[in-house]
Amino acid sequence: MIKPTDFYLPGGRSGVLLIHGLTGTPTEMRLIAKGLNRNGFTVYGMQLAGHCGNEEDLLKTGWRDWYASVCAAADRLRKDVDHMFVAGLSMGALLALKLAADRPEQVDGLGLYGTTFVYDGWTIPWIGKLSFLLPLVVGLGFGHRQRFHECFPYGIKDERIRQRIAGSMLDGDSAAAGLPGNPWPSLAEFYRLSFLVRRQLRSIHTPCLVVHAVDDDVASLKNVRMVVRGVRGPVETVLLENSYHMITVDQERDKVIDRSVSFFNHIAATHFVHMPEPAQVEAHAS
Repeated sequence: MIKPTDFYLPGGRSGVLLIHGLTGTPTEMRLIAKGLNRNGFTVYGMQLAGHCGNEEDLLKTGWRDWYASVCAAADRLRKDVDHMFVAGLSMGALLALKLAADRPEQVDGLGLYGTTFVYDGWTIPWIGKLSFLLPLVVGLGFGHRQRFHECFPYGIKDERIRQRIAGSMLDGDSAAAGLPGNPWPSLAEFYRLSFLVRRQLRSIHTPCLVVHAVDDDVASLKNVRMVVRGVRGPVETVLLENSYHMITVDQERDKVIDRSVSFFNHIAATHFVHMPEPAQVEAHAS
């Protein structure tokens, strides 16, 4: 049974939509959300379709369902704010990029945290690095009961935080810590999304803040270069020296918050918010 774990933190007229990763949970974005909210932002930590339940719940959904839930969340937040920024972790960063490609008028800036187009980090076994072939493999009818299990250090360098989150995950508390593995069909859906977003990068002119760990155990810096070389808008890159993949909860999360606040505030301060002329308001009212 899927447990609702999304959250909404009211704040000012600048808002941030936060998107968690594949098999993850809004909880992995909550510390970032609190930091952004303390700095005046309205924050919506949305929940991807099929997540925060069991593996069968996830397998009933694909990338189109995940993206549809992002679009619905963006529509909800956009009604409450003048500027909307979208930030995602891992696959959440891909969904944020796709939203900016499809709805450039709606997204004022992007926060791309641990962006993952390919699973190629230092903990990924050689067979895992071939997972980009899964759309073909699963499409041919193979591997529907297979999965890649999460492995140590579970994307977290801070030992205390790792023990708490990994413990919840391995105990089956998916609402708090996500699922302990990636089913092959869901990974196939992830790669279908990845291939699509890579083709859309050149259409993205939205300013991007790219934050990535140098020692990311899941996604190497190759993923950063894909963004920097692909998008057409301005890119600010921040490389973290003391974190692994889950930078929203790891040892340098305060740096993620600070750089995001600065980046989003700068855009909000320099972007004009269009207001209808008085005559237009009167005409509309009549």
